[in-house]
Amino acid sequence: MSKDPLMQPFQLKHLTLKNRIMTTSHEPAYPEDGMPKERYRAYHEERAKAGLALAMTAGSAAVSKDSPPVFNNVLAYKDEVVPWITDLTDACHAHGCAVMIQLTHLGRRTTWNKGDWLPSLSSSRHREPAHRAFPKLIEDWDIDRVITDFADAAERMQAGGMDGIELQVYGHLMDQFWSPLTNDLSGPYGADTLENRMRFPLDVLGAIRKRVGEDFIIGFRFTADEVQKDGITPEEGLRISKILADDGRLDFLNVIRGRIHTDPAMVDVIPVQGMSNAPHLDFAGAVKKATGLPTFHAAKIPDVATARHAVANGLLDMVGMTRAHMADPHIVQKIREGREDDIRPCVGATFCLDRIYQGGEALCIHNAATGRELSMPHVIAPAPAPRHIVIVGAGPAGLEAARVAAERGHVVTVFEAQADPGGQIRLTIQNPRRRDMISIIDWRMAQCAARDVRFHFNTWAEPQTITDLNPDVVIVATGGLPNTELFEAGRDTPHVISSWEMIAGDVKPADHVLIYDESGDHPGLQAAETAALAGAKVEVMTPDRVFAPDIMAMNLTPYMRALQDKDVTFTVTRRLLDVARNGNKLRATIGTDYSDHSYQTDYDQIVVNYGTFPLDELYHALKPNSSNLGAVDYDALIAGNVQNVNTNPDGAFQLFRIGDAVSARNTHAAIYDALRLVKDL
Repeated sequence: MSKDPLMQPFQLKHLTLKNRIMTTSHEPAYPEDGMPKERYRAYHEERAKAGLALAMTAGSAAVSKDSPPVFNNVLAYKDEVVPWITDLTDACHAHGCAVMIQLTHLGRRTTWNKGDWLPSLSSSRHREPAHRAFPKLIEDWDIDRVITDFADAAERMQAGGMDGIELQVYGHLMDQFWSPLTNDLSGPYGADTLENRMRFPLDVLGAIRKRVGEDFIIGFRFTADEVQKDGITPEEGLRISKILADDGRLDFLNVIRGRIHTDPAMVDVIPVQGMSNAPHLDFAGAVKKATGLPTFHAAKIPDVATARHAVANGLLDMVGMTRAHMADPHIVQKIREGREDDIRPCVGATFCLDRIYQGGEALCIHNAATGRELSMPHVIAPAPAPRHIVIVGAGPAGLEAARVAAERGHVVTVFEAQADPGGQIRLTIQNPRRRDMISIIDWRMAQCAARDVRFHFNTWAEPQTITDLNPDVVIVATGGLPNTELFEAGRDTPHVISSWEMIAGDVKPADHVLIYDESGDHPGLQAAETAALAGAKVEVMTPDRVFAPDIMAMNLTPYMRALQDKDVTFTVTRRLLDVARNGNKLRATIGTDYSDHSYQTDYDQIVVNYGTFPLDELYHALKPNSSNLGAVDYDALIAGNVQNVNTNPDGAFQLFRIGDAVSARNTHAAIYDALRLVKDL
């Protein structure tokens, strides 16, 4: 019997949870037509078969038609959901993993122009800034209807074999009632007393309990401190917690601290990289101590040591490691097998959540198999026969290719022109807030070292260097170099520098700096932050209607916080047309895509962020000697089949390129390129 606190069982009512690790409710946005079908099931089953104790599924499964999904939520108000829930629970139960689901009415945290185009609904007249829909103020008949909808949805989940449910009481309708910041009602559900504010959530709880009976597990995930003036204070939050415990109808509490009505507020609840780990853990422990109820919590608990501390010190009964399990679904198995050093680390990039909140699907920045369990392996199968694979470039793409090839059992040789691995990640970590990104590289280097991958650093690979090794496969992962050509100009812009040069410190910021950002990704704002911190006056300009669209909401927040008190302005819908010398200044000619209007402004320095051009000379030099002439069978790649293109029978090796050596994309794309190609070599 393990003595590890994380591996101890926990008794939750009649349910024995086999260890103390769970995934908290989150919607990866994988449903199809609102149903958790095969992809959804495979995602949760992967974690279940690795030993997870409790999967809390479906962030915000909707109980009512006027709670339309804003990020492809499960539609718990439809009877047809039951067989899909059954498939999901059966799959997880087969591995000894308990399964629950989060139910909610989003209230004002949605919009009216989705689903059935019904008005959003709230106890408040004011819209939520993040979702921008002005809600209808709830009426008595709405209250009765929504309470019934909650009970109906809970009954469906019980029929589908769920072990229990969690009710969402932070930011959504139930919380909107009990927060003094979002209750504009009078009467029995009004804002004048805490008892009245809590009446609606407790009425929902009562209706559900009547419908599902005493044995079905029910909990609240709720905010016990809104961290905002005139909101729920820590003292009132503890009072609410005690009221819930004394009520006797709840089986667990899942503690949240903060609000989620704006992007910055959301980031404080769900911290991103560069922020403190487990910032609300001690407060969750205070709730547990005050109530005696089983207590769950998750907020940037990315590593086993922090999770173990939470349980060993009695702060939590079940510790949520949700984003950590997106990075590595096999955490529990690796703990059990004494392989904690093997765990792929969550780097806090929050690529997963940012994609969801922008209407996409959850993907991990450096585990391309997450969410693709039906087509991509988390465990790499050995190849039928070993081959010699030569990889040029030790950035994210090259190292993922090396890792996967080595796990296949191939002999792998890697050339890297720089002294250290990392590629563009080395630029990223120049910002101290983003230094955890280096774990993407460090983890892969450790995996490669354990499998005897041969590295040649400080080595510029020439075509002859490659061919002398008689490889079976050559993979070019040489990345790209900054593009400073203006849109459609077809020439380098004179007198400008790249965002890379600013970030790396190769060029020091001048007094008045223009960051012309046509790419909209991290290097633009990272260069702006570098210049602003050096005391420069900075203008960030984009031809788009919004700035930095590829950074997305949660990752944008730290940049904005760093820049708000600096001399930084943001200019949209303006295109840099030309740059010329004007004495000791640079004169920028600036136009717009929307008219013929143009003007000129002088700056001391102009920085261009416009992606990269592939560094592909080696690839083109090797093409004539390759058997496939560099061609990729896309149908085979997508289907997960072997690459068999042989257009040059005299060719000595297969040749492929991946990542930014193909075109400027991002870290996830580079790693996905490598995984789906090399897993079948």
